[in-house]
Amino acid sequence: MIQFKLRHLFIITILVTFISLDVNSQSENEGWVSLFNGKNLDGWKQINGNAEYKVENGEIIGKTKLNTPNSFLCTDKHYSDFILEFEVMVSPEINSGVQFRSNSMKDYREGTVHGYQFEIDPSARGFSGGIYDEQRRGWLYPLSINKKGAKAFQNGVWNSCRIEAIGNSIRTWINGVECANLVDDITSSGFIGLQVHSVGGDKSLADKEIKWKNIRIKTTNLETERMALDPEVVEVSYLVNQITPNEKRKGWRLLWDGKTTTGWRSARANSFPKSGWQINDGELTILATDGGEATGPGDIVTEDLFSSFELELEFKITEGANSGIKYFVDADLNKGPGSAIGCEFQILDDEKHPDAKAGVNGNRTIGSLYDLMPAEGLSSPNRPKQFKGVGTWNKAKIIVRGGQVEHWLNNEKVVEYDRFSQMFRALVANSKYKTWPGFGQWASGSILLQDHGNTVHYRSIKIREFN
Repeated sequence: MIQFKLRHLFIITILVTFISLDVNSQSENEGWVSLFNGKNLDGWKQINGNAEYKVENGEIIGKTKLNTPNSFLCTDKHYSDFILEFEVMVSPEINSGVQFRSNSMKDYREGTVHGYQFEIDPSARGFSGGIYDEQRRGWLYPLSINKKGAKAFQNGVWNSCRIEAIGNSIRTWINGVECANLVDDITSSGFIGLQVHSVGGDKSLADKEIKWKNIRIKTTNLETERMALDPEVVEVSYLVNQITPNEKRKGWRLLWDGKTTTGWRSARANSFPKSGWQINDGELTILATDGGEATGPGDIVTEDLFSSFELELEFKITEGANSGIKYFVDADLNKGPGSAIGCEFQILDDEKHPDAKAGVNGNRTIGSLYDLMPAEGLSSPNRPKQFKGVGTWNKAKIIVRGGQVEHWLNNEKVVEYDRFSQMFRALVANSKYKTWPGFGQWASGSILLQDHGNTVHYRSIKIREFN
């Protein structure tokens, strides 16, 4: 009898264990929906290019095809806030991506797929997990700003990938390593798309494969599923004239409020210019005059002085335009013709403005330390400086920590120098600034936006100061 009871107790224990495991399994998978049934492409449609997509062994396989544009296998459904997980393996000769919050509309480039892309980059550049804005703004979050994340993707094996798109927060992971932390609100909804990149007519790149599997999405109770943030992964925000909660915690503030002239004045007067500078739709614009240096309404400067700081803003130039962002400006120095004196982050249409060919070795081109040091790609080997073009918003950043100074263009470093070094003094001695004693080495100065006679737009001007 005792043996019989023990046998029944053992069976009941096993049943309870299995039931408990099953309940836990259901709880873990609650809200997750598979986007791929492992058998066919039901729920998906192909857009734009004619690359081949097929299903084998529970995998979606995309294969490159000569002389066809980028191809996208897209979900029939659109998604707004979600967490997406998938596994991917790609031939190391090609790159690919997964579109999300993306769209294809007849009135936008005749239906060209556009929107956010989770980059899949098996090259030495290592931008996998970065965020690219397909057919719109280009790179939003290059992995040159996250060296640890750039090493997460592994060639020749399956890689586990994750995208969290919740409100204006977009974050990515590969193999458990955080890659991107983007804040952007330009698009809130769209399809998921698996990209087979165009290879043009390069026969060596024909019939290369990208494979995806275990594609699933969750659209409810997202906050409970969020991954912990890596504090070393920098947040990049494209919110217009706004400070994110994270930026506020780190000491950022708006240097221009997006609406008024508060905090700014003419470089030659105690008041803001009465005309020539325009505020409209959250943009601060210097209007074109005769193309001369400060011959129109003139430069504007901050009322506050800054020493060690990080300044970030967006600018948009018109064709052939010239302007600049100056720092360590002493507005009282130059009382004659021309602009106020200070170190300058050059803003220029390198293709159309003649100043790009003046100076020495390109030290008057966009992003350069004007007339002193040329801008060049410093963040990634063999990658040139990244300018998104005329008529498009570009991001500029200037970082000053004591003597150490950096210029960044679209989240990639283009200039670095020590303003107290012998090299810097030698550069100044051979430049147009040689007549100004101690140029660039003053303890503090104003921030300046330059009037050079051309129309240039500014917005999202923000700053934080260092002790």
